[in-house]
Amino acid sequence: MSVDDRPTGPQRKTADSAFVRACRREPVPHTPVWFMRQAGRSLPEYRKVREGVAMLDSCMRPDLVTEITLQPVRRHGVDAAIYFSDIVVPLKAIGVDLDIKPGVGPVVDRPIRSRADLERLRPLEPDDVAYVTEAIGMLTDELGATPLIGFAGAPFTLASYLVEGGPSRNHEHTKALMYGDPQLWADLLDRLADITAAFLEVQIRAGASAVQLFDSWVGALAPRDYRELVMPASEKVFRAVEHHGVPRIHFGVGTGELLGLLGEAGADVVGVDWRVPLDEAARRVGPGRALQGNLDPAVLFAPRDAVERQADRVLEAAAPLEGHVFNLGHGVLPDTDPDALTRLVEYVHERTAR
Repeated sequence: MSVDDRPTGPQRKTADSAFVRACRREPVPHTPVWFMRQAGRSLPEYRKVREGVAMLDSCMRPDLVTEITLQPVRRHGVDAAIYFSDIVVPLKAIGVDLDIKPGVGPVVDRPIRSRADLERLRPLEPDDVAYVTEAIGMLTDELGATPLIGFAGAPFTLASYLVEGGPSRNHEHTKALMYGDPQLWADLLDRLADITAAFLEVQIRAGASAVQLFDSWVGALAPRDYRELVMPASEKVFRAVEHHGVPRIHFGVGTGELLGLLGEAGADVVGVDWRVPLDEAARRVGPGRALQGNLDPAVLFAPRDAVERQADRVLEAAAPLEGHVFNLGHGVLPDTDPDALTRLVEYVHERTAR
């Protein structure tokens, strides 16, 4: 993307940030760092501000969203903020009867398993999530030149929650529908792709400098099933927001065998979990895309020198890449020492200073 093609709206002030430049595979002053789930239970200030506030309620209060999103930027000095929300927020916004139960996760009161159930999923309108637009406006004012990452759940992962009725280890109902009624499955994912794209569109128009599509459960699929039964919906999401010119990141867990396909779906940046070294991930993804990752989150419980040795391994594997965003291979674990994250940001910045 040339300078002339870059966004001219609220994203303009972040176009030369290390994070956005790395996503575009441009030279950077240092390797940028941010962490999935950087705003969350590992921070005492997060736990304090969330006291007595249900998760979904906190996602719908612009003042609270702004404060929580900014907390890790203030504490850790990360190179990007990520919008505080949950992947089921757009589903809640269109009237799906669901809740996020502590210690369990999203739980859907009436799972979607029939053609009649599908009709409950109406299109998402911007007014359904007006609080998102308000919060992002507040955040971009506060963040200045620090990019804000918007995000959404990918169609497959949203479908798995809707069909299972909650988190699932084996995705029995999801796969039964996917194999047993492929037309209904395709229609479900297509409708979820439209909802997801609309949710990302709201975030980008409000000022998000990049977006990440989380496909948390897609590692449960074989490559052929992903290509034939899931990838078209993810492609639709990425195509829908391509014209905005903001970097698009694609991340899933346990996706070593799918990395090439995750890139093919339309991402500018492919997130890699800790199971595949970045140099091998680059071979699987192929040229033309940056990579994000991929320190094992559990490493942060080790002594400082051990954390730095493992960070060095990630950075060495990333050295030949055209673009690299340092991150964990999954989200920050709740019991992580916040100081370990702060030290890691400082270490990566110092180690990679150009």
